[in-house]
Amino acid sequence: MKVSPMRRSALIPLAAVMLLPACASSGSDNDVIDRSYVAQDVATLYTVGKDFLDRGSYRLAAGVFDEVERQHPYSVWARRAQLMSAFSYYAAGEYPDAIGAAQRFLSLHPGNRNADYAYYLIAVSYYEQIEDVERDQQITQQAVAALNELVRRYPDSRYAADARLKLDLAHDHLAGKEMAIGRFYMQRREYIAAIKRFENVVNTYDTTSHAPEALHRLVESYLLLGIPEEARRTAAVLGHNYPGSKWYKRTYELIQEHASA
Repeated sequence: MKVSPMRRSALIPLAAVMLLPACASSGSDNDVIDRSYVAQDVATLYTVGKDFLDRGSYRLAAGVFDEVERQHPYSVWARRAQLMSAFSYYAAGEYPDAIGAAQRFLSLHPGNRNADYAYYLIAVSYYEQIEDVERDQQITQQAVAALNELVRRYPDSRYAADARLKLDLAHDHLAGKEMAIGRFYMQRREYIAAIKRFENVVNTYDTTSHAPEALHRLVESYLLLGIPEEARRTAAVLGHNYPGSKWYKRTYELIQEHASA
């Protein structure tokens, strides 16, 4: 987020010194502000938060920006600080806190000109928490929903292009999860359950990199179930849509072997 440059006050060094004793003695970025201790005028407090942010002390910055809102809730600085707090939490890897701060900003200022950025912070905070395909994919689903919300509301936003790219990657991730489950069912010879997973990839995630393999696995499953007509039909779809794919080559060889047998 681009923040308007602020004039550095001569009181800033003193303000920073007054804030630091309120932190834990280690002085690490894991420290938090003792909110009962801090009392500063709004401009100074905001600037100290910006200084922490510029130095990479993201959690300290988030604590100071939260103080701006707590101590001066009706000032124009509070609105800026809410969004800066959300970004600081995101930069610190505190994604649930980033989501909460951005959602609070949107609930209080839904028509703000920076609302698209708040939606973006929510989306990327979910996106950064995506687990590998062996884990539960609830976070991935939440990332997809948040990214879609941003693109729907602000299709021409500067953040929409990145959101669309992340959507493609998230969909690919979800398709990968379906493929992993489908392969698991095939290993257990539960072919009908496997077919449902592969069909979901073909029907829902047909633009992902997993679609050609899903069609190939469908052919395998149909042949193993003794449904050669459905296997040949699926193989034809694979050949039409992905003629140069390695999966079509394997499917073609599989169909030939089955015909010879």
